[in-house]
Amino acid sequence: MATDNSSVEAGTPTEATPLLVAVPRHQHPSPRRPSRPALLSRASKDETTAAAYAGDGLPYNDYTAIDWLHDLVKDSVRRSEVESRFRGGIRGRVAAWWDLTQGWVAAFAVGILTACVAFAVDVSVETVADWKEGRCAESIWLNRRACCAIDDGQCNRWLPWASGFGSAYAVYVASALLFGVIAAGLTMTTKMNLPAVGIAADGDEAEDVVESPKGKVMYMAAGSGIPEIKTILSGFVIPHFLDLKVLVVKAVGATFAVATGMCLGKEGPFVHISTCVGYLVAKCVPKYATNERKMREALSVACSAGLSVAFGAPIGGVLFSYEEISTYFPRRVLWRSFLCSLVAAAALKELNPTGTGKLVLFETNYGVDYDFFHYVVFIFLGVCGGVFGGIFCHANFMWSKSFRKISIIKNSPVFEVFLVVLATALLQFPNRLIRDTGDITMERLLVDCNNVEEDWICEQEALEERGTYYAWLISGTLVKLVLTTITFGCKVPSGIIIPSLDAGALFGRMVGQAVPGISPGIFAMVGSAAFLAGVSRMTVSLAVIMFELTGEVNFIPPFMIAILTAKWVADCICADGVYDLSQHLQGHPFLEAERALSKIRMMRDTDGTATVAALIPPSETMDAVTVFTGPNYRVAPSVLRAKLASLRARGLMDAGLVLVNERGICHGYLPEADLETILRAVDESGQEVELDLLGGMLAELINRSPVSVPATAPLEYAVEMFDKLGVRYLIVVEEETAKVVGVALKKRLLRLLDE
Repeated sequence: MATDNSSVEAGTPTEATPLLVAVPRHQHPSPRRPSRPALLSRASKDETTAAAYAGDGLPYNDYTAIDWLHDLVKDSVRRSEVESRFRGGIRGRVAAWWDLTQGWVAAFAVGILTACVAFAVDVSVETVADWKEGRCAESIWLNRRACCAIDDGQCNRWLPWASGFGSAYAVYVASALLFGVIAAGLTMTTKMNLPAVGIAADGDEAEDVVESPKGKVMYMAAGSGIPEIKTILSGFVIPHFLDLKVLVVKAVGATFAVATGMCLGKEGPFVHISTCVGYLVAKCVPKYATNERKMREALSVACSAGLSVAFGAPIGGVLFSYEEISTYFPRRVLWRSFLCSLVAAAALKELNPTGTGKLVLFETNYGVDYDFFHYVVFIFLGVCGGVFGGIFCHANFMWSKSFRKISIIKNSPVFEVFLVVLATALLQFPNRLIRDTGDITMERLLVDCNNVEEDWICEQEALEERGTYYAWLISGTLVKLVLTTITFGCKVPSGIIIPSLDAGALFGRMVGQAVPGISPGIFAMVGSAAFLAGVSRMTVSLAVIMFELTGEVNFIPPFMIAILTAKWVADCICADGVYDLSQHLQGHPFLEAERALSKIRMMRDTDGTATVAALIPPSETMDAVTVFTGPNYRVAPSVLRAKLASLRARGLMDAGLVLVNERGICHGYLPEADLETILRAVDESGQEVELDLLGGMLAELINRSPVSVPATAPLEYAVEMFDKLGVRYLIVVEEETAKVVGVALKKRLLRLLDE
């Protein structure tokens, strides 16, 4: 499926890079170890070497996962400390009130800042895009709309670069190529390697470390950013994806990328931009900066502002964050998203980047009602939108797997952008319907034509002979469909929303020519919703966005019919929407419970069983992560250092140590990050004494009550625990004795589902 897949380069299937040198595991005496039960024989006999398990079989070694449950407890403890520290008195009440209010203040700030960035991008895009055809005599910084407003719409002050078709064509193509190279060049500055680890081979010594080439490389500002944000909000970490540099490059790069006229939009990048703003604001609030769960609440709030400013759709922005992006969306996030989206839309309306003073981007007023017969046309548009969406996903996927794997294209992303811009400029300039940027094209296709002179489209539809006009509509639709397929995934900031709307509007306007007695713009409007639904599989949020986008509340039923039909048809052709497929193509981890449960049912039908035992790692891995405490519940620092080195050598970035007593019962779990903290403190103290598991700093960092599950439990239990509780690991125990038999990691579940 198509997606921003080209923003990622995967070196090897292991996705590992030797950025952390593996340290040999030290030999040390250990107490008698309990025997592993018979149910583990299948997991340990056939898979006994780490070499067969690159990174112990864990995918996504470049990512780390957060523990939602741990962070929930952490924030609860923090909140209790705040209340107890200032209990009673005015000072205590003010401190408690401020702690509760910080989220609202942050949401307000995110809305304001997002609107400011969106204003700058909107104005810049229109100005730079108009430079392909001319400039304003008053000032080169004025776009054509503002320049024409000086002469009351006469446009006498707008000066084209050339008067002849051929020379204007050449200037248009050359300008588009220049803007494309600038956008791609800026995107290249955000190229980053995700941190990964070396992988131990069969042996335990450092010289046995497998030398693997560089793993995953990401261009942080490429694409829409929505697939990566979905991964982050599901509980994984992508370092530097929300940095200030990425925000600036995304905004400037999107300006030049959209100005080229390529089949892409700035609406998807606006979601990434608003999330960057949310991250930078939240980093200034301690309770968000130190808690990954709270940080993701702030990011979910910020996402809503992106769509709000992109379409002037504050309610749609909230629903988009809830339906399409966020994994965790409690009521407080909903309320703050509502505020953030409202502030962003209101602020952008006051800034008035379009000069109309209106919030509605593509305001229409058809003033007619639809008949029962028209429902048939709406359903037909939904079917066509679903077919396009399903085919687009398959076609873009094949394009990414074939053309973008050619060495010169893979190694020269700017060259690919150059070719796509060249093809786009050559094909679009001759057709006046699609010559402009996507949002201008969409606005023109929705025109009602109450006045023949209102637009070129109206002049053509007023003619008796419309053959040439029909040809432009048909060719424009086909060109948009093809160009959107090859454009989505280029290494420039880009989104899929506006291109899908354009293709649907062209097709709908074409269908509307055959329906008498009603404006063709109505079918362009409904067709655009159907095509976008087929590509993205959005439903409720898209229906709301469409009526906020056009102001046509009366046409909500047609929107809903077309959207639902398109989704059903597209699901039959391709089960996943463009953003889900983008995650898969780019190798981003994501656990969706419904899809996981369906795969487990297939696995049960095939193998006859699907239990948690399938998630138990090989015996060598369990040896690496198990620490036997002995009767005195103490452990030497040297043992912990050896264990930490072993975890790193095996590529277990998200793992930790399972503390087991002599009876094989779990005594606690120590995450790797906390293990590093403890060893750092020991090194600073210079005292090599055994650490007490029942007291001191070590005891404070141990999770005494990790979530456990019997090995014989249905695999659905693990899916629900990982999805609903958000835990990073599960302790797998023997059903009769409660002895530890394994540790199930979230990444190991993803590996099983991928297989």
